Parts: sequence; structure tokens; C-alpha cells
Amino acid sequence: MTVSIRPEAYRKSERLARAIPGAGRPTTMGARPGGSRSSPTLHQRKSGVNEKTLARLLAPHPRVRVIRPGGPDPAGSCVVYWMQRAQRGVDNPALNMAIAVGNAAGLPVIAVFGLTADYPGAQRRHYRFLVEGLADAGADLARRGVSLIVRLGSPADIVPAFADEVRAAFVVGDENPVRVGMLWRQRIARDLRVPFHLVDADVVVPSSLFPNEEYAARTIRPKIHRVLDEFLRPLPEVSARHPWPEAALLRGEAIDADGLMARLRVGGAAEVPGYVGGTREALRRLRRFARERLDRYARDRNEPTPYTTSELSAHLHFGHISPVTIALLARESDAPEEDVAAILEELIVRRELSVNFVARNPNYDRLAACPAWALKTLADHAGDPRPVRYSARQLEEAETHDPLWNAAQKEVLLTGRMHNYLRMYWAKKILEWSPDAESAFEVALDLNDRYEMDGRDPNGYAGVAWAIGGKHDRPWPERPIFGTVRFMSYESTRKKFDSAAYIARVREIERGGPPQGSVE
Repeated sequence: MTVSIRPEAYRKSERLARAIPGAGRPTTMGARPGGSRSSPTLHQRKSGVNEKTLARLLAPHPRVRVIRPGGPDPAGSCVVYWMQRAQRGVDNPALNMAIAVGNAAGLPVIAVFGLTADYPGAQRRHYRFLVEGLADAGADLARRGVSLIVRLGSPADIVPAFADEVRAAFVVGDENPVRVGMLWRQRIARDLRVPFHLVDADVVVPSSLFPNEEYAARTIRPKIHRVLDEFLRPLPEVSARHPWPEAALLRGEAIDADGLMARLRVGGAAEVPGYVGGTREALRRLRRFARERLDRYARDRNEPTPYTTSELSAHLHFGHISPVTIALLARESDAPEEDVAAILEELIVRRELSVNFVARNPNYDRLAACPAWALKTLADHAGDPRPVRYSARQLEEAETHDPLWNAAQKEVLLTGRMHNYLRMYWAKKILEWSPDAESAFEVALDLNDRYEMDGRDPNGYAGVAWAIGGKHDRPWPERPIFGTVRFMSYESTRKKFDSAAYIARVREIERGGPPQGSVE
């Protein structure tokens, strides 16, 4: 299959009113004391301010949530982009907005990243993946005239202090629906003294268009398809027009993966050699998927040996690649229509259903988030005898009687990934082997978050809730333990794909063979 990723495709339009979101009213805020006075303020640059463009950028837009309203502070010296979920310098609408506001206001743009060593559930393997991505992000930001400053500590502390230090006129961040991310944003909004706007940069269709929790894929799908063409468009790549020489004087960590890992001193699940983070690696994987797998994706995506998926879930989780980049390449390819439709269903409909679940259900990481019918049937069957029970430690170490389940658990321990079809079976067996549904949910989520490279993600929360608590599913014929929650048996699952080949491949990985996702 002939595919190409053309940078010029993302530079088609310089008409920012269509491609770069903004929100709020173009108001101003009073001057603030403190900070360096050597950089020209917005007031001093007044002749270079494009009021019409600013007003357009700050107009209401479904991709933007305004936390602190207003336009750039006239006493400010720069626009700050707080990079957190969208850890990339390309196809990033949050970065685009920061640059566009800076250009319209005649101000330079600087990015800050707060690197905390105690993110809940994150392990050494996750931190390695993250810091590898920072190098690519820093290089891509620099190419666009924006310096990236990395500082160790909680973003809730780093961002307001940094904004005061550089005398920010305006702060742009990326949206994040998970609990930790939301709390960070609330604290930052409380402590900032300038406007703060958040851009929903890691979904195709803005989450604000779905203000209520969706029941299932069938309810969100038509809503997404109605507006998909409006939002699935190439993003312009604009550059900051106003350099800021003082950026070189700002304190920050060297963006070096080994150096940052030494400074973080995090432990937990070991690093995964060869599983590389960053935009460059994500684009290599995307090219491989388009070239070798997309034209049989609809037929073979549930086959784990060999994988036919994109293997981009971790890069999507860390924001190293935009879902828009993936979807546009699929649409523009010459792959059969059914294959393109299948990848867009998974990438947009199913993924954004998971984001909706996390954004609209405060109990997303608990069994309580599951539908009433599932909670009732699980409670009705709570006293059913469990033929086999395993402790959390036995499950973690893959010490069960089930060779297929053990292979799936060993794959994630060794490689940081597990094929999606196996994930469903894996979680449902944890329910079957646990004393109750609530403890099964907790164990499954703990193992998922600690070992999967894409752990702590809306897809993972929705996946565990689907498997154990019937989320986004429907009642099925009643069975022991599961009640009317969907059941998956060893016999039926192993016949759906070449399970013997899968088990053999995991054994080869145990002996030191290469994991499935190696990219040359």
C-alpha cells in the first residue's frame, strides 16, 4: 500500500479562525506586581496587537473550556503553554492556540512541563516512555519558535509559579478528564492571576459536545458522525513570530531521558527495552500500520499473532501523536473502505466513548460506575461458589491453571502491552476467580495501571468496567458468578484465534525473543 505523511498537509491553512480554537470575551485584566521588567509587555507592544484576530481566537469554541476568562493581560510579557496531556509539538490544537494568541498579541510563547515523580500508579516503565517523548516535543516546539522548560514537581505548584516568574499575560493548557488532571487544573486556576483556557487536544470531536454520560457506542456514534467532517481536518502548523531571548536564562532540567530518570529516581515495574516513547516513534508505527496492516484491519484486528493493530495506544495516552493524525492518514490511504471504517470506529467512536465515561462519571475507576442492571445481577450472584480462587499476588505472577490467561499476563509483565481481545478475556477471568466483583475490579485496574504502558487511561477504565461491570454493554443470558454480565470461556476464546501460536510467542519472549511491537 502506498502511504505518505506529508508535513505540508498540516500547513494548508493559515486561516486561524477555522483551525485554531479560542474562547471567552476579549477582555483585559489589571497589571501585576513583580517579575522581570526587561521583556516588552503587551502594553508596550500595543502597536503590534491584532485586536480582530484576538477577538476571533477568544470567541466561544466547543474545543475550549475557559477556566479564567479574559484576553491577554496588558502588563504581561509572554503567553505560557502548559503542556501536560498533549505531549507533542505537532498537530496540537492547544499549542496552536497559544501560538496564535501570542502572535495576535505581539508576545512570545514559552512552554512549561511539570514532571512529578509521584503520579498515582505510574511506574518506572511509564516514566521512561514519557521522558523519551519530551525530547521529541522539545525539538518540535523549538522548530516552531517555542522553548520548552521542564521542571520537577507537581504541575499544580510549577505552573502558577512559572507564570508569575515570566510575567505571563495568558496561559493555555490541554484538557484532561482524569481525576488527577482535573484537580491540577482546578488548583492552577485558583492560583493564577491571568486568563487560563484549556483546549481539548486529544480527541477528534470535542468532549463538550457530549455533556451527559453516553450509554453505549450506539448512542454516541450518530452524534460523532454528524459533526465528524467539521473536526476531522488537517491542523495548520503555525510558528511563534516573536522570539524571547530571555527563555535561555530560565531554570529548567536538561531534556535528556537518562538524566531525567536519574533525577526522578522512580521504581516499580521495570522499563521495557525497545518500547520507545515520542512522536518520532509514533509516526514510525503509524507508517508501518498503514503500509502493512490497515488493508486487513477489519478482518484480522482480533488476531494477536501477529498483531494487526496500530500499537499506538501508549503513544496516544501520552499525547505523543494526535488521533487526528492517525484518522486523516487512514482516510487518505487506498485501504478498503471497510478497513478504514473499522479503524475510525475504534480510534474515534470507541475511544471517545471512553473519554466521555471518564469525563462524565466521577466513579469511573470503581465498580459503582457500572450500570444498575449489572450491579444488581452481580450482587444477586455474589454468593455463587467460585470453583477456583486466586490471590492478587498469584494473578500478578501469572500463576493460574489457564495457559491462555497466564500468557496474556506474562505478555504485559514483559512487554507493557496486551492485545485488546485478550484484555477482555483477562479481566473477565479475574471476575470469575475473585471473591466478589468489587475486589475483581480493583485487582484488574491495579494490574492494568501498573503494567500496561497505556495504563491510567480512559480506555483502560472503560475496558475494565465493560468486562467486569457490563459498562457500555447489555444483559446476556444468565450464568453463575456473572449473572447477566457477558461471559467469555476459555474454550470459546481460544478458538477465536490461533491461541497456541500466541502462547508459543509469549514463551519465546520469556526466553529473550523480541516483542511483537519492535519497529525497525
